[in-house]
Amino acid sequence: MNSPDSSASPTSSAAFPDAAQRIIEVLRARGMDLPVVMLPETGRTSAEAAAGLGCAVAQIAKSIIFRRLSDDVPVLVIASGANRVDETKVAAHTGPIGKANARYVREKTGYAIGGVAPFAHATKPVTLIDADLLELESLWAAAGHPHAVFNVTPAQLVALTGAPVCDVALRESDLELQRS
Repeated sequence: MNSPDSSASPTSSAAFPDAAQRIIEVLRARGMDLPVVMLPETGRTSAEAAAGLGCAVAQIAKSIIFRRLSDDVPVLVIASGANRVDETKVAAHTGPIGKANARYVREKTGYAIGGVAPFAHATKPVTLIDADLLELESLWAAAGHPHAVFNVTPAQLVALTGAPVCDVALRESDLELQRS
């Protein structure tokens, strides 16, 4: 498991923002002792989070919210930070989807963009996990705040979310097919 670099450190739970505290409580309630780390700099992008943690961008389990067009239900895709999400592949599992703006993300998840945790949302989303994440030993996911993250194994992530694992990554071969 990669450890965060010396600039990122676990903080006592009293020092966490409310949204991160909510994640700590859910993790404890589910019997998972996964410490939350506060990054000194924002982790709004996968590259920023990876730089602050001293890990590979692929190890960032980024949470991307879409809105399902048929009923306005949130769709959460937990993807490798190294991957772009293929909306066509996601829609094959969920039905047609559209972009979600910052207001929708906060309203439906309870979190700001850049801090969307993979669970404990205000409105239960349809959730999909990027299959590429299962190839890694250790992942870092947002803990409810743009500076808060926690370390988790792929198996723990699947257990926490109960989500199916599927191919959601946009690959060069997919782009070639789209062009032809």
